[in-house]
This record gives sequence, structure tokens and C-alpha cells, in this order.
Amino acid sequence: MEAEGLGWLLVPLHQLVSWGAAGAMVFGGVVPYIPQYRDIRRTQNAEGFSTYVCLVLLVANILRILFWFGRRFESPLLWQSVVMILTMLLMLKLCTEVRVANELNLKRRVFSAADNKDGEVRVPPGQSFLAVDWLDHMVSVCLIFKEIVALSSKVLYHFAFPPAVCEFQLLCILINTLYGP
Repeated sequence: MEAEGLGWLLVPLHQLVSWGAAGAMVFGGVVPYIPQYRDIRRTQNAEGFSTYVCLVLLVANILRILFWFGRRFESPLLWQSVVMILTMLLMLKLCTEVRVANELNLKRRVFSAADNKDGEVRVPPGQSFLAVDWLDHMVSVCLIFKEIVALSSKVLYHFAFPPAVCEFQLLCILINTLYGP
């Protein structure tokens, strides 16, 4: 009798917990990058942040989204991939801006040191694969990768080989467990 009387409270409570868990799944992967973003923005130094990890996570989340078209899974996991892709692109944009600004400042110092005849200051060789327009190329490469994988999975799926879609999910899970937060 008491359980029936509490039904009006348990149903909304269950929905609230469900929405809270879904929100934690969607935004939980982004939380570790917030302090890194703030630190890079504050110090204007992106030396400790690996852009290769961003690339790997972009590939893994693109594969997860493409897998969703083959076999539907829970929508919070789909939204988590979308949020992670946006986060990685934002982190790459910040790192590119900071590293390019630091390289320009270093070149200005080299130029002014050469004018003063104080001695020659050499610019260290590139410590990363970033260039001025690198972010544009990265986005282009991700879009091309997405199209190639989408086309190949569609061809494999429609030619009586649906397990190929599961291979993309396995690859995505392996990459996420190796590099994911």
C-alpha cells in the first residue's frame, strides 16, 4: 500500500536520476579538459598538451558516430561523441593560436637580436607539426576521413557484410580506452 502511495514520487525521481546520469555521460569526458584549457589560456603555453591525443580522440569519436548509423545505441553516447569532437576542435584551435603566437614572438626576438648585433639567436626547430593553417587542414582531414569511412562502411554493410560495422565499433572502443579521459 505504501509503495503505491509513493509512486508519484518515485517516477519523477527515477527520471531525474536518469537525466542526471545521461548528462554526466555526455559532459563527463569534457571535464578533464576544462582546467587544461584554462591553464593554456592563462599561461599562453601549450607545451604539455599533446595534439596527437586530440587527433586520436577525433578519429575515435568520428568512428563511434558512424557506427551509430549502422547500429543504434543510446543517444547520450552519441551526444558524448559530438561534444568530445567539439571539445577537441576547441582545444586544437587554442593550441594552434598559442603556439603560432609563441613562434611569432620568438621570431621577433631573433629579429631584434640580429639588429642589436648582440649575437645570433637561433630559432629552435619545430617542436610540433603545427603550422599557421594547420587547424584548417586538421578539420579537412577529419572530414575526409569521415567520408571515406562512411562510404566504405556503407558499401560493406549493403553488400551482405554487416559485421564490418562492428569492426568500426571495436576500433573506436580500443582507441577510446587507450587515450580517452
